Amino acid sequence: MAAWFAKSMGDAMLAWDSLNRIETLYTSLYGEADGCCNIAVFIRHESEGRLHCEVMAYFSPDAFLLAAALDAAPCSRPLKHDLSLHVGPEDCWQKLFS
Repeated sequence: MAAWFAKSMGDAMLAWDSLNRIETLYTSLYGEADGCCNIAVFIRHESEGRLHCEVMAYFSPDAFLLAAALDAAPCSRPLKHDLSLHVGPEDCWQKLFS
């Protein structure tokens, strides 16, 4: 299986600028990506026992150009639990997590 990519977007209270940048870059690199359910970015709020949580962004393997532009690190496929689709087609869930 191809590598996924992960990048911390920082503290959840301050992550919106970084998340907006992901949306802008996604559109510039892939357009609306209609018909390509393999290009998506998911987010999860993670705290790992800390007082404040951080937002982690997970880039599907086919979103490697976007991941590279944001210096995301390779990782294994994230667990589906508590993920939210940030950008990408709604039908990507079944393809990427089956």
